[in-house]
Amino acid sequence: MNASEAAPPAGQGDDLPAVAPQLRALRRRAGLTLEAAARTAGLSPAHLSRLETGGRQPSLPMLLALARIYGTTVSELLGESVADRDAVVRAADMEPTRAGGWTYFQAGAPGRGMQALRVRVPYGTQGDIVRVHPGEEWLYVLRGRLGLRLGDTAHLLTPGDSAHFDSLTPHRLAAEDHDGVELLFVHTLLQSPTAALCLGPLTGELS
Repeated sequence: MNASEAAPPAGQGDDLPAVAPQLRALRRRAGLTLEAAARTAGLSPAHLSRLETGGRQPSLPMLLALARIYGTTVSELLGESVADRDAVVRAADMEPTRAGGWTYFQAGAPGRGMQALRVRVPYGTQGDIVRVHPGEEWLYVLRGRLGLRLGDTAHLLTPGDSAHFDSLTPHRLAAEDHDGVELLFVHTLLQSPTAALCLGPLTGELS
């Protein structure tokens, strides 16, 4: 048994809704055999079969991996209804949230497998914060110049430039102009409808 198949600690996952009814249907909808899905997720077919029959509860990282493989969201894996969510977010309804000097506007519906934001980054704020967290990030520069550090590599992005990277790669962002920079920002994360913005843990400075 590999590490990804280890049983979660007692109590972990006990508050998750029953996902077994969804897992098999979504795998079949994706056109995957049990063996193929298990191999891609790094599980044994027997382990995935136990998940699909309710014999085991998946961990949250496992749910995220299966959602990506099946081309769906964690919310759908959990059986949450998405029919009543608004597909369109009006500019007038985008309430700003401020944290660490940055201003965030929610540009997507809550509770999805991705979080979409419009972000304003003033000059001289959070430039020394390194973020490391599970998922992927995509950003697009609308205005200004952005300094992006990925691991040991520095990039300068100007309007129209974009970046797409694994957010387990240590990364930091900073405005290069005194007028600041404005971005479109999308990242994947496990979240509930009430989850806070994902700013990532502080891990010190990149040398």
